[in-house]
Amino acid sequence: MPNPPYAAQIVLSPDTLDRLKRASTASVATLLFKRGYHNAYIQGVLPLGQTSETMVGPAYTLRHIPARPDTDPLDAFREPDHPQRVAVEECPPGAVLVMDCREDTSAASAGTILLTRCQKRGVAGVVSDGGIRDAAGAAALEMPVFAAKPSAPTNLTKHHAVDIGLPIACGGVAVYPGDILLGDADGVMVIPRVLADEIAAETTGMELFEAFVLEQVENGASIRGLYPPTDPKTLKAFDAWKTQHGL
Repeated sequence: MPNPPYAAQIVLSPDTLDRLKRASTASVATLLFKRGYHNAYIQGVLPLGQTSETMVGPAYTLRHIPARPDTDPLDAFREPDHPQRVAVEECPPGAVLVMDCREDTSAASAGTILLTRCQKRGVAGVVSDGGIRDAAGAAALEMPVFAAKPSAPTNLTKHHAVDIGLPIACGGVAVYPGDILLGDADGVMVIPRVLADEIAAETTGMELFEAFVLEQVENGASIRGLYPPTDPKTLKAFDAWKTQHGL
């Protein structure tokens, strides 16, 4: 298996991202846990608005270090190569902009104007373990925005953007460029790119089985022998259910 720094070079199967869009963070968390990945859920980060669709896309990373007065005056944004502005203008369509703010929510990592620009450029979503200013506007965007909380102060008060396209930490999780980010109402999971194809393939059957189980529970069934399917009759019933639904 390739080392994580080379993960972005791995070509995904054509249907991997589409399959993951039909998956949940809960299912992905379980499948990663089975493979020994116990720290893949970005802590302290939730969607700012209603998540109508699951966010899925490869990570495009931006790292911050603590700000200080000589490096982060208000006119720093006039610099054409300011990393935050470069990231907003160069994050590829379909990718997820992931920002490492050291889990410091006392200042914003972006606001509605920059996030709107990301949306207009076709970015799949934004994830930050820092704050977001103009949060009501950010929450109203069609593009999903996941952050720790609203925070009014400009990023220059606490965050100095330094690196693009390098491994970062976000919410206590390692994120390598090209890792697949999956976000829904429960938060955001980081799927190592080297595992994305097999995780995506397994989620299809897992999501179907859980839909079957939920239907059985809603109809009064006990979870004993059903979830997990330790009773041999459960899998036979599942096969019949799939046939009934044309699956």
